[in-house]
Amino acid sequence: MIAIKNLTKAYGDNVIFKDLSLTMADGEILVVVGPSGSGKTTFIKTLTGLEDASNGEIDLNGQTYQVGDPALAAKIGLIFQDFNLFPHLTVKKNLTLAPMTVKKMSEKEANQKADELLSTLGLTDQADLYPYQLSGGQKQRVGIARALAMDPQIIAYDEPTSGLDEKTTDQVSQVMLALKKAGVTQLVVTHDLPFADKVADTVFDFEKEVQR
Repeated sequence: MIAIKNLTKAYGDNVIFKDLSLTMADGEILVVVGPSGSGKTTFIKTLTGLEDASNGEIDLNGQTYQVGDPALAAKIGLIFQDFNLFPHLTVKKNLTLAPMTVKKMSEKEANQKADELLSTLGLTDQADLYPYQLSGGQKQRVGIARALAMDPQIIAYDEPTSGLDEKTTDQVSQVMLALKKAGVTQLVVTHDLPFADKVADTVFDFEKEVQR
C-alpha cells in the first residue's frame, strides 16, 4: 500500500497544489489526468525528488518518508517523457549502469538481470543497439526496463505516450498491463484520455480534485 499525504508544492505565493493525498494498492495502476499546465508533471517531479516539496510524506509498505528523502526516491523508478537514455551506451549498458554503480551489483548479476528484462519486454534483439537506432516504442520499453533494473517499489511515468503513434501507444499499454499482472505498482501522468481508459484502475483528475 502506498499513501501520499498532504503533498504541497508552491513557488513563493503561487500554489501549484495543496494537501494532495492519494492512496494506491499494491499492483494498481493509478492514472493522473488533466490538461497541460495543470501541475501534473510538477506533481510527479515533486514526488520523485526532482522538485522540492513544500510539505508532504509518503507511507510506503509500512514505512513513512518525507517527500524528497533520497531513500524514497530510490524506491520510485521514473520513466521520463523524453526517455533520457544515455545515447553513447547500448541498450543493455543503459540497463546495467545504475545497478552496478548505485547498488554495487556485480557485472555478471547486472547482465543477467538485464537479459531477463530485455526478454520480458521483447527487446532481446535490440540489446546491442544504441538509442538512436530504436523506435519511440522501443525507447519507451528500454526506459521501463531500466527503471525495473533498480527493483523499485513503484514505477512512475511522465506522459509515456507523448509523441507515439496509435500502434506504439497500444504496445506501451500492453507492457504496462503485463507489469500490473506481475504485481508492479504504477503511477501514470498523462493528458491522453483514451490511453488512460485502457490502463487505469483508478483515474485522478488533477484539474478537478486538486486544492490550490
